[in-house]
Amino acid sequence: MNPTEDRLGEAETAETRPRIAVIGGSGLYELLAPSKRIDRRIDTPYGPPSGTITLGDFDGTPIAFLSRHGAGHSLAPHEINYRANMWALASLGIRTVVSSSAVGSLNPDMPIGSFVIPDQMLDRTVRRASTYSGGGLVVHLPFSDPFTPELVAEARTAVRALGEVVADSGTTAVIEGPRFSTRAESRLLRESGGDIVNMTQYPEAALAGELGMGIVNLSFVTDFDAGQNLAEAVDASVVLDRLRAAKPRIIAALSTIVAAIGVDYRPPQLVPAETIRAILTQTVVSDA
Repeated sequence: MNPTEDRLGEAETAETRPRIAVIGGSGLYELLAPSKRIDRRIDTPYGPPSGTITLGDFDGTPIAFLSRHGAGHSLAPHEINYRANMWALASLGIRTVVSSSAVGSLNPDMPIGSFVIPDQMLDRTVRRASTYSGGGLVVHLPFSDPFTPELVAEARTAVRALGEVVADSGTTAVIEGPRFSTRAESRLLRESGGDIVNMTQYPEAALAGELGMGIVNLSFVTDFDAGQNLAEAVDASVVLDRLRAAKPRIIAALSTIVAAIGVDYRPPQLVPAETIRAILTQTVVSDA
């Protein structure tokens, strides 16, 4: 046990132990002030997570925070160790994950600068470790609703209370990345029912379900994906500029979602409890 873990044990109580985790997407690499948090490095059976998990108070609610892309956005979407990230959070006793994402719009009713809280998903990834199944363990996850319906409803109500406009539904199409879509691919995703396009929401949602955690995503629209003309086509620098400008709104939305969920929330159990225990009691591999 390292000194940080010693401090964590001394600081934690039943009231301060986090039950909600926030995963920061592009542009959101820190959420808790260094002077008011505990940094925790977690070893997992799947290797290291994206980075240190920080524990602390987020506007009155104890949370755990993890930057999906690591310090300084050092991990591309296909390089993120999704299984390690979600396992590490579950090992801390997290019950609910609130993730944030930058997305491109495929739907004119979801304009640049708006929020979408998706309830459906099209998985178009091709080379990601997306399950804890294996080695004699088989997990058949019900995935008809990839995001926890109750949390989706609560999040939409909470964000609308801030004066933000949030659509009544939303389907996120998850692509492999790190490149953006061609115009033909963007058109195909739209014709397939996609409203927004993203590179990271899968397999996070599936892995959360396999570990018994509820999940809801807050998406911020930064662009029109491939667009209809050259002026509209997505550009990484424009995306990051828009995220920086919207950061206060994104943090305010995350805060109100976390507060609405509350620490007593218990998600629906989609897989047997003994399966979850089997996943979480695997031998941990240290990268030290």
